[in-house]
Amino acid sequence: MIQENEESQAEIGERFSVSVSFVEKLWQRFRATGSFEAKPHAGGRERSLAAYEALIRAEVKAQSDITLDELAKKVAEASGKQRIGVMTMCDELRRLKLRRKKNGLRTGA
Repeated sequence: MIQENEESQAEIGERFSVSVSFVEKLWQRFRATGSFEAKPHAGGRERSLAAYEALIRAEVKAQSDITLDELAKKVAEASGKQRIGVMTMCDELRRLKLRRKKNGLRTGA
């Protein structure tokens, strides 16, 4: 391979169907760190409602037919936020595996 000067970066790229710039970046990473391992995931946006998971679960359990809008308003009141969008609430319910039924919400897989 490249360490033993057996193949060029272009040959390695062609062999593994990757671009030469990808091979160059891996080689640079190896020289800097001694490893070809991928960098750890840097994360993403934090869940805006993570701190209110228990409240959301309790509200859904107490009132299984609560609408997304009603639930969003209750969580907004409890959190002091001016407004929580219905789509944000829908995404959070999906993350918590709280599924919607035709006539309301239910918990389960």
